[in-house]
Amino acid sequence: MDDLRDIDDPIDETELAIEGALRPTSLAEFVGQQKVRAQLQLLLDAARIQQRAPDHILLSGPPGLGKTTLAMIVAHESGRPLRLSSGPAIQHAGDLAALLSSLTPGEVLFIDEIHRMARSAEEMLYLAMEDFRIDIMVGKGAGATSIPLDLAPFTLVGATTRSGMLPNPLRDRFGFTAHLEFYETDELEVVVRRSAERLDVRLADDARVEIARRSRGTPRIANRLLRRVRDYALVHGPSTGAGTARGVRVGSEVSVTDAGHALALYDVDAIGLDRLDRAVLDAIVRRFRGGPVGLSTLAVAVGEESDTIESVVEPYLVRIGFLGRTPRGRVATPEAYAHLGVAAPDGALRFDDL
Repeated sequence: MDDLRDIDDPIDETELAIEGALRPTSLAEFVGQQKVRAQLQLLLDAARIQQRAPDHILLSGPPGLGKTTLAMIVAHESGRPLRLSSGPAIQHAGDLAALLSSLTPGEVLFIDEIHRMARSAEEMLYLAMEDFRIDIMVGKGAGATSIPLDLAPFTLVGATTRSGMLPNPLRDRFGFTAHLEFYETDELEVVVRRSAERLDVRLADDARVEIARRSRGTPRIANRLLRRVRDYALVHGPSTGAGTARGVRVGSEVSVTDAGHALALYDVDAIGLDRLDRAVLDAIVRRFRGGPVGLSTLAVAVGEESDTIESVVEPYLVRIGFLGRTPRGRVATPEAYAHLGVAAPDGALRFDDL
């Protein structure tokens, strides 16, 4: 199910347009993350009353939980323009200087994967966030001089899946830090219902529950699974009316059976595990006898990057109690053995022991 995950796959313009259409545009429309929403609302309201730019915001958490959407909402509810960038695109201090110097007063700058910025750019960002100023070095060696450049006041919204990789001086300069949690199934049902309405897809109640249950606690995955179910119903479902431009044929309802067939086609099992999840569990259980096994060894065994396993696969497997992280490496729990249909050995680490 690699195309249904958040692994930097290329997305065509149609997919991007659909992603944009499904995004909420206000905190009132945003589903889940109640505490973070309340905190952000207070921050934005205070800034509006004081007629100033909101404080800098750091959003952390696994991919697909709404960090980019929240940045867009901050800009929208503040009535400010939004500039989008990413940490990997800022590899030199000059890249950041050009970006910051082009900002308009009050503009919201969103930097995704901010922990992947170059160290020289991070150090320049310290002064920019605190004093809205940067120092540009001109020349080299003993003749180099520093030229101060004043910046327009701006709000930085940083997003990261690896907050522990941010240096403390950078983290401390954010006025508000929030960690986004995985969603509950009932919250994802609301996400699926709203998205289905916008895609003109009629979903049976139990089909909506099935999609939400297999979405790994992640709204982005829920929306992608919904689109694949829509595609399956469009191709295989009975036609009972005229077609629509974006959705399933009018009059046809997507049943839980249709949803199950579609998700099985994309290797998404009953609890949302896909091919890579099962490959990781299978490698630990069968090749390494339940572990412990190191992350790099595990990555080689399944033919995937270590970062992908650590940031995309492991958080959900740990959350549902299938995987444990120990000082010696990763270990499988009896729950993982049971899901794979393999007898767990005596003394296997249990979920309650994690």
